[in-house]
Amino acid sequence: MTLNELPIGKEAVITKVGGEGVLRYRLLDMGLIPKTKVTVTKVAPMGDPIELRLRGYTLTIRIEDAQNIHVIEGTKK
Repeated sequence: MTLNELPIGKEAVITKVGGEGVLRYRLLDMGLIPKTKVTVTKVAPMGDPIELRLRGYTLTIRIEDAQNIHVIEGTKK
């Protein structure tokens, strides 16, 4: 499953960060790295962007970017 498919309030662990070049490095720089726990906390009224909680901070990303982040629901690393 990808991060954009994760329901609000559910926790997951990042398994893979896709994308190419600058996009991938930008996602990794924002802390979206494999084995990180992440929770979707809010979704904008039109569905884009989404707000995430990870590593003790809040991050907002576009749905287009979230489609490049693969997760597994639950907290197992």
